[in-house]
Amino acid sequence: MINQTNQSQKWAITLFTIGVFMAGLDNGIISTALTTINDSFNVSPSWGTWSITLYTLGIAVSVPIVGKLSDRYGRKRLFIIEITLFAIGSLLVALSPTFTFLLIARVIQSIGGGGIFIIGSSHILATLPKEKQGRALGLLGGMNGIAAVIGPNLGAVILDITGSWHWLFLINLPIALFLIIGGVIKIDESYPGESNKLDFTGSVLLAGAILSLMLGITRLDSQSFKESLLQIDVLPYIILGFALFIILLVHEKRVEARGGDPILAFSLLEKKLFQLTLLLGLLSGGFLAGIIFIPAYVQQVLQVPVENAGYWLTPLALASGIGAGLGGYLTDKRSAAQTVIISGVIGIIGFFMFPLWVSGVWTFIIASVLAGIGLGILLGAPLNVLVGESAKSGEQGSALGTLSLIRQIGLTLFPTIYAGYITGSLTNIKPTIVEKFGAGIINFDSQSELNYGDIQTKINQVHDDMLVEKLETSVTAVMETGFNHLFITAGILSVFVVAAGLFVAKYSKN
Repeated sequence: MINQTNQSQKWAITLFTIGVFMAGLDNGIISTALTTINDSFNVSPSWGTWSITLYTLGIAVSVPIVGKLSDRYGRKRLFIIEITLFAIGSLLVALSPTFTFLLIARVIQSIGGGGIFIIGSSHILATLPKEKQGRALGLLGGMNGIAAVIGPNLGAVILDITGSWHWLFLINLPIALFLIIGGVIKIDESYPGESNKLDFTGSVLLAGAILSLMLGITRLDSQSFKESLLQIDVLPYIILGFALFIILLVHEKRVEARGGDPILAFSLLEKKLFQLTLLLGLLSGGFLAGIIFIPAYVQQVLQVPVENAGYWLTPLALASGIGAGLGGYLTDKRSAAQTVIISGVIGIIGFFMFPLWVSGVWTFIIASVLAGIGLGILLGAPLNVLVGESAKSGEQGSALGTLSLIRQIGLTLFPTIYAGYITGSLTNIKPTIVEKFGAGIINFDSQSELNYGDIQTKINQVHDDMLVEKLETSVTAVMETGFNHLFITAGILSVFVVAAGLFVAKYSKN
């Protein structure tokens, strides 16, 4: 372990934390201005969503590779490179003359932003004593979670003040410059790991497997999940992804047997503790995905105006940060396994409160705070500490990258499942209104049943206030059914978190 002063470590953790927060904000910020960006380039919404999809794909592909590179060449060096790439990508996005140029810039930005959390976490695992790792990792995890939650609100504020979506990306430049200068001056380099030749074949196979799998998952249709799975633009990609991953495992086993430096150590994947940690990573993606839908729940069930719905996430965001700090403390004082179990129990209570108890402001705040604390605890320290227990010295970055990839897959897959519940409720609105009020009360067209905003517009065109109130009550009841299914599913995932935590306790060292 590297001997470093407390002052240098504080500076390093501070810089990593700011970097994680900056990168984590990006997708939430751009979601606020997505319509504005699409209009400025005159592209359709379906084409415009690729600015988010490509960023997600870029992160998924880059994180395990960046993690490995940080193990080999040092975390300080890779941190500065990542921040630089993120800054260049941000500048190019802001200056994009065409939408194609913007998409390329988003890929560059994702390669830079995706590895910051991995580098910071692996630096902590490689340099801090075990009894201090939990709190530091909890801080990084908390920033990651909070950034994802408050990103849309911050994006709305920046857009309102500047009137231009370009500032959503230009604002990254002074922050990135500060991080680069601070990193050069204040971060002490951690020693590189293996000096063997980089596993280029393994890197290509891993990137191909991830890209194929993620492309297939992102094209799943939430309304007809099973049917879309068999489509020509989905199933072949998923099959190719799994096939490439199997080939990768065979290749990595051979590389490791020859004494080489595999991009993903086969011996690590064989460990029960690491397998359980990856399962928890997948579940944490589903955990986080459930919370992403809360603003829509606030708007469509609690009837909060759309311009205020995002602000209702503030208690949850604060609770997520508190949970991350609490998770770090519990991991240091008790154990990672016990901390995972506690997060699952709190998540169970929080998520099941939504369908069983939430009816207004205060009940919503209590339920969302509990869900946020459970999420923060899980996304903070315990899983990263379990990775540190599983991985050998010099493998932490690669192992953390793999964990981040699995979480990203969960964060891509579960929203499709959750959106299916919401879409199912939307399709039930038309028959419900026709059954209760008659076929002529609202003139439904072919698209209105799939769009909540259109439905509200048509209801507001009815010139009977009492009837409007009855219509809105019926719509709310239908939408509530879909969201209840969503939260119940998230609660069941929390049960699986507890079960996995109990198994982790069997294989964990502490």
